Amino acid sequence: MALKFLQNNKRRKASKKGLPPETLVFTGDKKLAEPKITLIRYNETDFEEIQINEASSLPEEFPPDRVTWLNIDGLHDIDLIEQTGKNFNLHPLLLEDVLDTSQRPKAETFDNMLFFVARMLSHENSNHHIAVEQVCFVLSQNFLVTFQEGLQGDVFENVRDRIRRSKGKSRKNKADYLFYELVDAIVDNYFVILEQIGNELEELESEILNNKKSNILHELHRLKNELLLVRKSIWPLRDILTKLEREDFPLIDKSTKLYIRDTIDHSIQEIETIETYRDMLTGLQDLFLSTLSNKMNEIMKLLTIITTIFIPLSFIAGVYGMNFKNMPELEWRYGYFLIIALMAVIGFGMVHFFRRKKWL
Repeated sequence: MALKFLQNNKRRKASKKGLPPETLVFTGDKKLAEPKITLIRYNETDFEEIQINEASSLPEEFPPDRVTWLNIDGLHDIDLIEQTGKNFNLHPLLLEDVLDTSQRPKAETFDNMLFFVARMLSHENSNHHIAVEQVCFVLSQNFLVTFQEGLQGDVFENVRDRIRRSKGKSRKNKADYLFYELVDAIVDNYFVILEQIGNELEELESEILNNKKSNILHELHRLKNELLLVRKSIWPLRDILTKLEREDFPLIDKSTKLYIRDTIDHSIQEIETIETYRDMLTGLQDLFLSTLSNKMNEIMKLLTIITTIFIPLSFIAGVYGMNFKNMPELEWRYGYFLIIALMAVIGFGMVHFFRRKKWL
């Protein structure tokens, strides 16, 4: 999955080759037939949620006494992105980065706005593979715009529910606190991804010890790539959040920075978990290869014992298979049965000897 993600990034970068700056080109894959636009406005006493069907209905005014959150799910409609930029006064370079879905997690300032990029991860329903979605945030004094590629479902529903039901501190704070909540939801979801990977590692360990699965090496390689993908998502995000928490950003209150510090702690725990899982993967790979080697040694030992047993039997058969006329045993009435009995005694005797030595 990680290799596929990197290959897609190279393809996306190539699609913009030779174009001038501020050219709006969507480099990702179309995931929705039509973009889904949700507008949420709220303060401590009022709340409204509107589904917008066309770009002309995008808000142009942002009441200072309310937080405005516009979420765009699906980025393939260039006209919609341009109209959003006009209504919210977004810099063209910012919009260009929004449409470039191969961005590394980062934070930049454009005029009086904070531009923030993160990766949202989820497990695909059909298999255990990880799906990656780039999420862009544009934070201003009283509004927040989020751009998503359009994968089915996101990790923001709990935040929406808290706002709808006026639970917690969501409705009592400004747009910077909403920004924190959404980023925290992305970071916390990494725990879910890592928990799934941890469960798969435990299952693989059991399968290796019990020889229940034949494609274990393939599964180990897949999990290694997925851990690499999660690490590439979390590591730069932790550095960016640390920068936001330590440096002076006028759009983020000191009270919100305390919560961001907690999110940083979560990201550090996740990075430590990733390192632990990587060590486990290395150990499981060594265990698997050792198990294969032991299994091959057991097979070779069995074949060697069988060959050893047949050496004296082959010698006896070879002696009496020579074409000499003067061999007294050939004239014995029960010579054939005596030789067969001798071979059986030698064979069973050697098997008994090997068992006493615990070689068999």
